[in-house]
Amino acid sequence: MHSPHDSYVRVRGAQEHNLRGIDVDIPRDALVVFTGVSGSGKSSLAFGTIYAEAQRRYFESVAPYARRLIHQVGAPKVGEITGLPPAVSLEQRRSSPTSRSSVGTVTTLSNSLRMLFSRAGEYPDGAERLDSDAFSSNTAAGACPECHGLGRVHRTSEELLVPGPSLSIREGAIAAWPGAWQGKNLRDVLDALGYDVDLPWRELEQEDRDWILFTDEQPVVTVHPVREAGRIQRPYQGTYMSARRYVLHTFADSKSQTLRTKAERFLTSEPCPSCGGSRLRPEALAVTFEGRTIAELAALALTALAEVLESGANGSETARVLSADLLARIGTVTELGLGYLSLDRTAPTLSSGELQRLRLATQLRSGLFGVVYVLDEPSAGLHPADTEALLVVLERLKAAGNSVFVVEHHLDVVRSADWLVDVGPHAGEHGGLVLHSGPVAQLAAVEESATRRFLFERLPVAHRTVREPSEWLRIGPVTRHNLRGLEVRLPLGVLTAVTGVSGSGKSTLVGEITPELPGVTRLVTVDQKPIGRTPRSNLATYTGLFDVVRKLFTATEEARARGYKAGRFSFNVAGGRCETCQGEGFVSVELLFLPSTYAPCPDCHGARYNPETLGVRYLGLSIAEVLDLTVEAAADFFDGVPAAVRSLRALLDVGLGYLRLGQPATELSGGEAQRIKLASELQRLRRDHTLYVLDEPTTGLHPADVEVLMRQLNGLVDAGHSVVLVEHDMDVVAGADWVVDLGPGGGDEGGRIVAAGTPPDVASAAGSRTAPYLARSLGL
Repeated sequence: MHSPHDSYVRVRGAQEHNLRGIDVDIPRDALVVFTGVSGSGKSSLAFGTIYAEAQRRYFESVAPYARRLIHQVGAPKVGEITGLPPAVSLEQRRSSPTSRSSVGTVTTLSNSLRMLFSRAGEYPDGAERLDSDAFSSNTAAGACPECHGLGRVHRTSEELLVPGPSLSIREGAIAAWPGAWQGKNLRDVLDALGYDVDLPWRELEQEDRDWILFTDEQPVVTVHPVREAGRIQRPYQGTYMSARRYVLHTFADSKSQTLRTKAERFLTSEPCPSCGGSRLRPEALAVTFEGRTIAELAALALTALAEVLESGANGSETARVLSADLLARIGTVTELGLGYLSLDRTAPTLSSGELQRLRLATQLRSGLFGVVYVLDEPSAGLHPADTEALLVVLERLKAAGNSVFVVEHHLDVVRSADWLVDVGPHAGEHGGLVLHSGPVAQLAAVEESATRRFLFERLPVAHRTVREPSEWLRIGPVTRHNLRGLEVRLPLGVLTAVTGVSGSGKSTLVGEITPELPGVTRLVTVDQKPIGRTPRSNLATYTGLFDVVRKLFTATEEARARGYKAGRFSFNVAGGRCETCQGEGFVSVELLFLPSTYAPCPDCHGARYNPETLGVRYLGLSIAEVLDLTVEAAADFFDGVPAAVRSLRALLDVGLGYLRLGQPATELSGGEAQRIKLASELQRLRRDHTLYVLDEPTTGLHPADVEVLMRQLNGLVDAGHSVVLVEHDMDVVAGADWVVDLGPGGGDEGGRIVAAGTPPDVASAAGSRTAPYLARSLGL
């Protein structure tokens, strides 16, 4: 037995997902990096085993109520783990934060800033001190009463409501009104009120027009409907509702998305006139610090906010203490390359990499020690220049007495590790083994490692002849986020990389590429959003392969004899599915105060179907067994079925041969989801010119997988299409035909084109933060 002061986390018999009963010893108080190709099992070891076990032990230590739930959640499949400290996980969660959460709330910096204003703000004469709650737009004490703390109000105008003033009301001048009976009723009510509904709108008195459109009165009158052919209509009591009232009511309360969308066409959203968009009550906005309101400070980039706080630290003792605390915490955020963000920037507009780094900055200040931090690719979305700062932060977490376990593909992060755990050799059932656990340098001797070649045999990217553009696409002038009137020319018929530090405006720029632009016949955006939000969607359903499979089962003799139709083999409809889990294969376990988790169905044990359906076999396999095949195995199994082979071949081509056909969408990484979308595109490759836009496609990919992906993308270009990538991987950029580099910095310091040209051109551009790293990849 190891002593309690054992300096290793010792894992024995780990079998989570594809791990093959592995044993591994990992040092504590070290920076440990887990590497391996996508799907090799590194996340199953770091998150699915080590972190999951730490979480299970935490639950065990809490109330018996929670312990009951753990038995349902299930412990990780592992023999035992010794020497495991408490763990904190920082995954690239794809959870969508609400528009009320912001950089300030994620980092809790907003709390400190509110405290500063409450305790050390400059109040108007005679005003009494406000609680810190009064400076929050999320509390009743602080929210502006007019816009309820949202900062914007919806307005409308005569021009919006009546686009055709030459029409009369009967002819439909008030475009915002509903159609059919409801619209006729409003016209009849107006008629009964004595307004002329047959006069062209523009000839009505302005006073009457204003009342018809904007009144808040709702008079009730007796309407005598005009008799229509053969129908006797009795008089009725009709209520009037002005056009503005109808539109606002529909927009706010209608359950129908179609009606809300229609109503929105007649509204403009503008900053609230009462609070000027600051979301706060006048009392809170009357308090200043260094001559500025809390809303003004929250709108500044963090680097600028720090300057204001520094000058304010000369004030009272309270101001000095609170400013110093804020400055220290802002320091860790700017160190991670996020100084361009402002506290009021809403969370949904942040990338997953930005969110993860904000959480990391918050952890750095938490003062915890003796814990294991498990991080999922913290370098995702980072420019090489920012990765250096990330390494400093990881070292600091370790120096504070913590163990830092990182799943990572970025070679600079891998090289800086104290200890390397390489999982492989390949993906899925060809992976799941620990090939190496030890110092980085010793990986050089491990022949079967896919990581070794990239770490130790790095060659500059071979210079190849650059393809000539077929034509040029003009974008802009674009003014959005930090792009100010930016104009750019992008070549078509080639592979273009858009580069720049985090926050320089890359995603904003490619987001401006629309199908309406001249030269774009078809636009396909391949992002990393999940292919589905529940375990119901999977690889087979998304690619259309499942339809083919169900037809094959329906055509078997057994299915025909039993009268089974294709629906019988769907786990999404009643009939063939297991009703306990309704075809999910899992039951959801709701935990109080904790995210809900999924546990295997107690009846079908994850098979999703009822026993009768499972009795039908195609070439010896049941439908559940077919869904359990990997893409690779399925390609052999369905060898003679052209429709299935096409889908499977496309998935193999993008390096996803290890995924199972029925793998729930909830278990796929962002990079996997993106490649599934790409494969779906490849299988129905069109003849007409298509422009593919990919935002950071190499995120989550091992260098060996990046090679596979780039072969595909270059194949698309060779087939006559265009590809535009936002990218930080310099080896990928070095292999592009054209590079557009944005910057020079992030936020207000970015949004300009620093250089544009072939990779060697950009690698020698002065003032580009990308140039030195690109030059290194090109071996210049």
